[in-house]
Amino acid sequence: MASYGHFPAGSQSALRTFFVSGMGTALEFYDFVIYGTAAALVFPKVFFPQMDPLTATLFAFGAFGAGFFARPLGGMVFGHYGDKIGRQKMLVITLLLMGLSTLLIGCLPGYSSIGLAAPALLVLLRLIQGFAAGGEWGGAALFGIESAPPGRRGLWGSFTSMGIGIGGILGAAVFGIVSVASNDNLADFAWRIPFWLGGVLVLIGLYARLQKPVAQPVEHKTQARIPLVAALRARPKEMLLCTGIAFGYVTIAYIGSTFFLSYATQLGYGSTDALIFDFSLSVAIVVTAPLFALLSDRIGRRKVMILGAIIMALGFFAFFPLVGMKSLLVSTLAYIAVGAFMGATQGPIPAFLAEQFPRDMRYSGMSAAYQIGAALGGGTASSVATAILIATDHNAVGVAVYGSVALAIVAVCSFCLRETAHLSMAQIDQAPKNDGVPLVATVNRSGAA
Repeated sequence: MASYGHFPAGSQSALRTFFVSGMGTALEFYDFVIYGTAAALVFPKVFFPQMDPLTATLFAFGAFGAGFFARPLGGMVFGHYGDKIGRQKMLVITLLLMGLSTLLIGCLPGYSSIGLAAPALLVLLRLIQGFAAGGEWGGAALFGIESAPPGRRGLWGSFTSMGIGIGGILGAAVFGIVSVASNDNLADFAWRIPFWLGGVLVLIGLYARLQKPVAQPVEHKTQARIPLVAALRARPKEMLLCTGIAFGYVTIAYIGSTFFLSYATQLGYGSTDALIFDFSLSVAIVVTAPLFALLSDRIGRRKVMILGAIIMALGFFAFFPLVGMKSLLVSTLAYIAVGAFMGATQGPIPAFLAEQFPRDMRYSGMSAAYQIGAALGGGTASSVATAILIATDHNAVGVAVYGSVALAIVAVCSFCLRETAHLSMAQIDQAPKNDGVPLVATVNRSGAA
């Protein structure tokens, strides 16, 4: 069977691929998710106790967002070396960085002990987390996509999307157990336990990724000197549109995984209730992401992405009134519905973005586009949503409008990208530019200069 983009297609079993691509990402994004959970529930008290609760939450989300602005740099650095020397080393390094920074966050003293140095160190470690996460997503996604059998790139690419959801489940479950055990008193000591556990769990993903080489270096003669520059020259439209999709989707994802938690607690739900909501949302994503990804393999990426964005946008206006009823059952169902339709976009995204670039620049192109969009969207989503809530005197309609605009961007950018679901990897790698010159040939001439 032919080999494309470093991996022999079909040579990896689905289980093996899922464990390396999905579970490795799950363990890494567990670390990412617990930070967002702590930012919503704990960090305002631990690191910003001198402020009123809502303003402290805004600052905590600001520290959370700081890590997003390190993600594009991580995507560029790890993408570059992933295209030049292969994926395995990059996947190992990202995992180690995430685990170490997470462990150290759990050891940080609070504001009451060292004053302003506490939030400053928190932001520094958050930047390291963001740098690592910037390189993780693209490499893990490509391991699944480039190993997939014909007609299953969307499904195998969604292993990474499932991993993100599984990371959310693990994070919510651990925080939930700790919250119950501490009688909802997370701020004293209990919040540290999930971070310490995250540092240990990373060893599992590291074991999987070190078992055998995940990737082989591309021969230098087919490699652009700077793959990202080659992608910007050859695919500027695709870079912009992929960035727009990432901006819109990650905005929604982090409204759902962080702002929704804070919003629920401000309505009077306990932190344990909020973690149940987050757990339910993550389970829904894990179940629906591969289903929608498989559907995109059959009917096309664009149709699934656009339909999911439209339904999600309409659902936002129903979500806040339902949660406002202050019924645990109704609110849990509302979170499940949000997670289910979030899977409609999260499932196909890895394959949809990867398929816009040929193999010589794929890691660099998709990682840079996705992480720039993630920084602009996810890095500001929780803070913007909280600021809207403050400005509108706790009227959540403004947040629903904000989310709908982000989803409209996802739909428009998806419509403007070419449909790639039924192209072979060979066709994608040899896709001609508008002037009729094969893209790979163009890259070899200009990108490797």
